[in-house]
Amino acid sequence: MSNDTGLIQQYRKIKAQHPDAVLFFRLGDFYETFEEDAVITSEKLGLYLTKRPMNKGTSMPMAGIPFHAVEGHLKKLVDLGYKVAICEQMTEAKPGQLVQREVIRVVTPGTLVEPHLLEPKRNNFIVALWLDEKVAGLAYTDISTGEFRATEFQESNRAELLNAVKQELVRIGPAEVIAPQKNEPRRVRPETLFQEVESEDDPLIPYRQLIAACDGRVMLTDFEGFRWSEDNARTALLEHFEVGNLESFGCSRLPAVIRASGALVAYLKETQRTIAARLNPLVTYSLRSFMALDPQTRRNLELEESSRTGLRKNSLGAVLDHTKTDMGGRLLRRWLGQPLLDLARIQARLDALEAFFRNPTLRDNVVQHLSGIRDIERITQRVNQGVAMPKELLTLKASLENVAPMLKVLETAPQTTQNVLSSITHRLNPCLEMVERINKAIVDDPAQFAGRGAVNKEKHVIREGYSEAMDAIKIGVREAKHWMASLEESEKARLGISNLKVGYNQVFGYYIEVSKSGQQLVPKEYIRKQTIANGERFYTVELKEKESLIVTAQDKIDGLETSLYKELLKFISDQSQKLLDTANAIAHLDVFCGLAEVAERNNYVRPQLNNGPLIKIQGGRHPVVEAANPDGIFVPNDVTLNTEQEQIIIITGPNMAGKSTFMRQVALIVLLAQVGSFVPAEAATLGLVDRIFTRVGAQDDIASGQSTFMVEMTETSYILSHSTPRSLIILDEVGRGTSTYDGLAIAQAVVEYIHNNPRCGAKTLFATHYHELIELAQVLPRVRNYNVAVSDEGGKVIFLRKLLPGGADRSYGIHVGQLAGLPRSVVHRAEELLLQFEGMAEAETAGNSSRPAQNGHKQQHSNGQSNQLNLFATAVQEENPVLDELAALKVAELTPLEAINKLYELQQKASKRQKLDS
Repeated sequence: MSNDTGLIQQYRKIKAQHPDAVLFFRLGDFYETFEEDAVITSEKLGLYLTKRPMNKGTSMPMAGIPFHAVEGHLKKLVDLGYKVAICEQMTEAKPGQLVQREVIRVVTPGTLVEPHLLEPKRNNFIVALWLDEKVAGLAYTDISTGEFRATEFQESNRAELLNAVKQELVRIGPAEVIAPQKNEPRRVRPETLFQEVESEDDPLIPYRQLIAACDGRVMLTDFEGFRWSEDNARTALLEHFEVGNLESFGCSRLPAVIRASGALVAYLKETQRTIAARLNPLVTYSLRSFMALDPQTRRNLELEESSRTGLRKNSLGAVLDHTKTDMGGRLLRRWLGQPLLDLARIQARLDALEAFFRNPTLRDNVVQHLSGIRDIERITQRVNQGVAMPKELLTLKASLENVAPMLKVLETAPQTTQNVLSSITHRLNPCLEMVERINKAIVDDPAQFAGRGAVNKEKHVIREGYSEAMDAIKIGVREAKHWMASLEESEKARLGISNLKVGYNQVFGYYIEVSKSGQQLVPKEYIRKQTIANGERFYTVELKEKESLIVTAQDKIDGLETSLYKELLKFISDQSQKLLDTANAIAHLDVFCGLAEVAERNNYVRPQLNNGPLIKIQGGRHPVVEAANPDGIFVPNDVTLNTEQEQIIIITGPNMAGKSTFMRQVALIVLLAQVGSFVPAEAATLGLVDRIFTRVGAQDDIASGQSTFMVEMTETSYILSHSTPRSLIILDEVGRGTSTYDGLAIAQAVVEYIHNNPRCGAKTLFATHYHELIELAQVLPRVRNYNVAVSDEGGKVIFLRKLLPGGADRSYGIHVGQLAGLPRSVVHRAEELLLQFEGMAEAETAGNSSRPAQNGHKQQHSNGQSNQLNLFATAVQEENPVLDELAALKVAELTPLEAINKLYELQQKASKRQKLDS
């Protein structure tokens, strides 16, 4: 069997173990791909497709990538939905022997660790998800930082369970989700994309539906079913963390957490080898510790990206992020996604932020050092994984050199500030011994890899003076080369052979060349090596020794340098917990300094928080709209909401007047306060909110065949079913997706339900164009009317952006259309039709006061009294079965959908009765 044949057999054996991945097969300084994989990489990466000769005149497609250029190609393939198996050489190449090779890593979207392939201020999470009928377990990790967390869901039914899981998945924003494999292992082509279309009985359908709610593409990977059993998963966790029980992780009595976490560990061990071994200890968390934010609310409040552009610009995160470090940026993102419900924890964050807010000199000095700190967290994980580059160690050293002076700055702060920040500063460790050792070990401009001196043309990693053994070899080489350089002149002088030369070639090595005319002067210690046309070539024992020293020295230096570098990595890795604690402390300082900077620049104030029912904001502003306004002008507004007196505010006014901006700013101020940030207002007193719900905008769900109105009703139903008296609800134009009467009926029913149902009772902002709803304030004691002020003088309409008590009497829709650029002829025709419709409506309401005008405007008599439908007029004292049935309803016992359906049923009955009466 030829060595080439053995190589191909080795390749095919390894490829058979990873049929669903593109196999990068290491051959020397290249990763080669063969057969179908070569065709794929050639097409997708633009590589040259060649052929490798085989026995009997056959050949196979082949495409190669230099090992030092692999990162960019990895990213391209992973972004396209491919898995990539990295197969490395595990033994040295020796003549006549087949190099041992193994797959050390399978690269997927959730397992990237290369710094240039990751977003610096965003985690790259991989999630393991286990679903049962009413219970689910979710575990996630970022192997680039080591973070490892898990939670369990328990709900009364499957639908509620899936909603809760979807909400958490959207918050996490994973790159990859692994799920239990129910059938035999599926063998798929490498180009399998993120969401395959499977048959209706595909057990992964629920998982596909869940990840479809996440922004961006998420790879779904099914993993061997037996790994998810509680016993196997528990064993995987115990072995991984080398513990006797799981008590310290808080999951010993959470079987779903154990299933998901254990399966995730098993998956990473199988696909990542050494990387999985360095996960941080598992942290189990409860969703009850954080404010619940459903996917629609996250999107509507634009926490991380603009709903219009999909970009981070013009999002809340972009406005708040003044962090100087990647670690701080990731921590801020996590905080925005998980506002707190624990008053003490929120106050502790606000205290730390205020310490920097009130001492700008302290903040500036700390920020100066933060600016010199790079991603200690991710570098530490790469050290733990044994893949950190020499330049990364220099970056780590330079970052740590900022810690000691930053500590000194913090020690100069007032004692009260030091007390507030003590929980952070005690975790800061300058790691002086580590800094000193890196400085002694690594040269200022190291090679990319340790032990690659020959490739890097004598460029090394280890500094002279660090290793006596290496220095001795280098000194010997320098002396040998100096001896070689002087040999020619010394031999000429000693022997009197003027044309003697000392040379070198790759075949014969070093030699002494003497022409025919000088042969009689050749000494006896010269040993003949080669006869050439003009003379002879010789060597001496000493020359051979020097040659051997020079030729073998590079391999010895490379081997010793590799060994020394690995020892250095282990030394750092053994202290990794100090580094991770320091990184965490730096991240917190960074976030607090950044939020203090935002507060100072934008005139934010510290909110007063409590566990009461009141939300009172004076001079509140929208943080994103204000920041995006080029002239910096924003009209502030006040609001008071409480569950006892002003529970629901109905807001009327024209489009573009600022209703949606006002409602969103209230939600954002509440959210910011519970994140632990100052808020854009003159003053704010806020009772903690358990959930924020928003129903804003129109959106079809084409994939599931749901219309805009159906989506609106589904989201409204979800809000009514899950809100509590501690919740904050933002509803914008509920009911507009259907006919006027239907929409008005639904809008009124929703307001009544929120007001009257004790299970709900949420503080609510309700924007509407149904001006009839303002009469609800006459019969529902906790409803208040407000409108957005408009100036209309001489036909010139100006939106004042100010919220005033009372309801609006016009919608100014035609004016908005004019602003939007409707043709002048269309605007004029609309004005004519509006007058016509208002006249018809006035005549109709004069003849039948039981029907509302469809145009939504109040009709005025000459005496100034409204002809608009009075929804709450006392009923005529006559028998009416519809009213009797309405009076008998137990509204508090109805679900939101039942209430809407019943309302529709009663409406139909009333309509039939009206026709009969007429």
